[in-house]
Amino acid sequence: MTTKDERDIEKTYPLEQFIAKLRRLADALEKNEPFRIQIAGERIYVPLDAIANIEHERSTDSEEIEFQLKWQL
Repeated sequence: MTTKDERDIEKTYPLEQFIAKLRRLADALEKNEPFRIQIAGERIYVPLDAIANIEHERSTDSEEIEFQLKWQL
């Protein structure tokens, strides 16, 4: 197996595209299917055993909610 370079990207999408991506993710999860997505030019395969979580962060001037999928390589 080849190793991948580390990556930390935050990509902003228009609301319509964001909704479409969330809808595809929800459909894949409901069907117990793996999820594939392209982010900033890289295709990513999310396996069935990925763990889903929601993270909330707050600072003095902003708040953030992250919907995350995590898995081991």
